[in-house]
Amino acid sequence: MLIDLHAHLPHPGFLDQHPHWGPTYVPSADGDVNLRIGKWVLHLGIPERRQAVAAGNIISREETMRQRADPHFRLAQMDAAKQDIQVLSLPSHYAMYWADKEFGKAYAENTNRVMEEYCSADPDRLKFFAHTALQDPKVAAAELEHAVTKRGAVGLGMGGANFGGLEVHDEEFYPVWEMVSKLDIPVFVHGFNQSVTWGEDADKEPFDVTAIVGMPYDETRLFWYMINGGVLDRFPDLKIYITHGGGYVPYQLGRLDMTNQNLRTAKNKEPLRHYMKNFYFDPLIHELPMRQAVIDVIDADNLLYGSNFGGSDAIREDLSAPLKMSDENREKLRWKNAARLLKLDISADTPSLVAA
Repeated sequence: MLIDLHAHLPHPGFLDQHPHWGPTYVPSADGDVNLRIGKWVLHLGIPERRQAVAAGNIISREETMRQRADPHFRLAQMDAAKQDIQVLSLPSHYAMYWADKEFGKAYAENTNRVMEEYCSADPDRLKFFAHTALQDPKVAAAELEHAVTKRGAVGLGMGGANFGGLEVHDEEFYPVWEMVSKLDIPVFVHGFNQSVTWGEDADKEPFDVTAIVGMPYDETRLFWYMINGGVLDRFPDLKIYITHGGGYVPYQLGRLDMTNQNLRTAKNKEPLRHYMKNFYFDPLIHELPMRQAVIDVIDADNLLYGSNFGGSDAIREDLSAPLKMSDENREKLRWKNAARLLKLDISADTPSLVAA
């Protein structure tokens, strides 16, 4: 059994929702396409197109969009990767936390509607994290409740920092944490590109640095704010999954711990390591020694499998195969911890859902 909790769905139904923000694809100088959101342009192109060209095949943008909208195409990809279940999330570039509240609300509602329809093709294998307009926490909480109770979302997907200027420890953000606690659902944390918020200067950053370097920073920032801001004392049952190996948390855990002890402004009532039980991490690291380090530092009960499936830098081999760990802990990483968090009725005797 294998459950992948970091699997993006770049569905065409999320595109062209706003004349300025889009998101939309525009032609590039080399004949490919670029993603544009507001004034910001991502110059990576579409991964499927680049892979097809590299293999000597030609695939049109229209065919790429058709594949992205077809859940059976995704299911076939999952079969090839021997993945039983994926929990889908909105690509972080599309998040719209920087847009006005009215559009953010409409965009979240549309996203969750599209996700529900897509996952209905095979609800046993396709599940999703709800998207909400976190720049308006009360509205976001209401949409989250609707997405979970009416549309079947299994958790909340979110960025790491800067939700229309709000941070996760601000009391104005508390309605979101109250709803997450009420619903007893996990939270999937994935940083987003902050340069899209720069207005006229949005496309002046070099080499996509606020995404490639900034996402792990923002994910670490969320960890730091949740603890130092006292959020986990107020909401002690939160279950927060930070992807990309946990940002920088496992590698700087000792420094974070020591600094927290000496930080006069910290509001946490317990030592920093007390709150590690609230956090979950995946070994989504490209270098095997660093991937192993996550396994060695984080308790086996707090490990999840996430591959960035569908992303341009996804790790396409089995993340768990080369890791040095017991068979029991490997199963926790591959599916047992996820099944517990998502309340899935799966046991060691459950047959694989992967097509033969």
